[in-house]
Amino acid sequence: MKQIILLRHGQSQWNLENRFTGWTDVELSDQGRTEARDAGRAILRAGLKPQFFFTSYLRRAIHTLQIAAAEMQLDYIPVIKDWHLNERHYGALQGLNKAETAKKFGDEQVHIWRRSYDVQPPALTPDDPRYPGKDPRYSHLSADQLPLTESLADTIERVRCCWEEIIMPRLEVLDTILISAHGNSLRALVMMLRHFTPQEVVSYEIPTGKPLLLTTDDNLRYLSTTEL
Repeated sequence: MKQIILLRHGQSQWNLENRFTGWTDVELSDQGRTEARDAGRAILRAGLKPQFFFTSYLRRAIHTLQIAAAEMQLDYIPVIKDWHLNERHYGALQGLNKAETAKKFGDEQVHIWRRSYDVQPPALTPDDPRYPGKDPRYSHLSADQLPLTESLADTIERVRCCWEEIIMPRLEVLDTILISAHGNSLRALVMMLRHFTPQEVVSYEIPTGKPLLLTTDDNLRYLSTTEL
């Protein structure tokens, strides 16, 4: 049996401010840090002991993992940081207030950008200061790897690379892992493990700071989901 703990980062400062975040690297709010500590305690209460950690390149996920690991006294556990686990890239919407964006473009259009499966928000241009190619942490990536915008479907294909090439090989020898990431990148993992349809995955919600335990057999066939 394999145990895969999915942990969406605690509330970020931009979650608090109701802004589109995507690949923007914002910090946890005070509430987010509390949620991360509570997540570590919940995993402990469940009697789980992760043997390996995975997270994204974004500090809200990294710091959530660090805080939760400290609560579990598992700071020494190895960690892989992979940009494939980053949040969905919201393109030119990043940094905008969601309510103000809805007033400008209409509730229906914003709902489509946020909740459709394969519709991309308006794209950035490479000369935009928000373009990830200007961030040194992505300097090893080619231009065609760096998104200007992403749909949920795009995000799922990106996360699939990490799942198949990095996470699955470790699950061949490990029983329990923890992945600290983001609402959409974790939704992608749930879709792959639970074989959700596009309609099912777009409506699936993962709250901030609440660990989700997915149990599979040794061949990674899905068995159950437990909220911790």
